Amino acid sequence: MKTFVDNANRTWQIVINVDTVRRVRDLAKINLLDAVDRDLMERLALDPVLLCDTLYAICKAEADKNGITDKQFGEGLAGDAIEAATDALLEELADFFPSRTGKPMKLAIQKHKKLQEALSQGACRRVESLDVEKTAELLLKNSGGSSGNSPASSESTPDQEPSGKSSGWPTPVDGPNGAGGLP
Repeated sequence: MKTFVDNANRTWQIVINVDTVRRVRDLAKINLLDAVDRDLMERLALDPVLLCDTLYAICKAEADKNGITDKQFGEGLAGDAIEAATDALLEELADFFPSRTGKPMKLAIQKHKKLQEALSQGACRRVESLDVEKTAELLLKNSGGSSGNSPASSESTPDQEPSGKSSGWPTPVDGPNGAGGLP
């Protein structure tokens, strides 16, 4: 049995047995036995709505006992609670299967966690090393925008805002390229 805590500070137990597999199949139209095929594990890990429906079906008796609707259950899942619920579900699912099947699933889950952590750390390093001023300058230069050094007159810039700067967004009368007129 695995547990997770949702954003409403409720602790939920995940117990997977044959009855649970049947209930999830009937209520959520998900066959947990397909978790042997990596596709279902990925779908559960990447689709929070599918995850929530599956978890609610697993926890339905507990939810009913506590008067928690499927809507209230879903409202409790966001942010880190989704990650905790996903981990608990996948680990309990791997424990459900005989070791010949469960052992490779556990290894795949561990590798997935390590991969996610490495990707997160790499993304943080890239963001932290970003030179915002230099990147903005490059973006303006490459998009044909100006950084204030252009001698362009205000007459050539459509839809001036009170500040004298163009919003850059086409108005309803602008054409698809924002140059004014009908398309």
